[in-house]
Amino acid sequence: MSEKKMSSSRKYHLKSLMLSIAKGLLETEIKDREEEKSRYLSENCPALSLPSGTQALQEFCRELHHKIDRIDEERYDLEVKSNKGSNDIEDLKIKVQDLKGKFKKPVLRKVRMSADQMLQALLGSKHKVNLDLRANLKQVKKEVKEEEKELRDVGDWRKNIEDKAGMDGRKKMFEGGEA
Repeated sequence: MSEKKMSSSRKYHLKSLMLSIAKGLLETEIKDREEEKSRYLSENCPALSLPSGTQALQEFCRELHHKIDRIDEERYDLEVKSNKGSNDIEDLKIKVQDLKGKFKKPVLRKVRMSADQMLQALLGSKHKVNLDLRANLKQVKKEVKEEEKELRDVGDWRKNIEDKAGMDGRKKMFEGGEA
């Protein structure tokens, strides 16, 4: 599979052709937008004719306010409808994920941050928190039980054998048994 490399002049020529075509498409798109805008304005916004009398001017202002109120209500209704639709979409996505049983695990990045820096980032710079975990620990004194002490003393078997060796050891055993 040998692919021939394209010469730089050929690449430049193709690139210039693509750019000229794209430029033409953008110009037609801009013209279409302008025509659409002018058509929409001519349909929805008639030419402004201001009345000459104060009474007529006040009536005209009232009409404008009513139109503005009506448009605001429509905008609010559409916004609520849009938000409700997006919430429904999110709920359905969650239900679909629950039914599939698969959850996408987000990719976690390693962040080198000390515990103090994490708390400062979470709580903000106003709260100065020093995280010294050892300072919060209680001091506990270890109590040595008497049984453990006796076991430790008896634990040296060489000492016991030396004590019991010979006649003195047997005598101590008998004397210990009588007492």
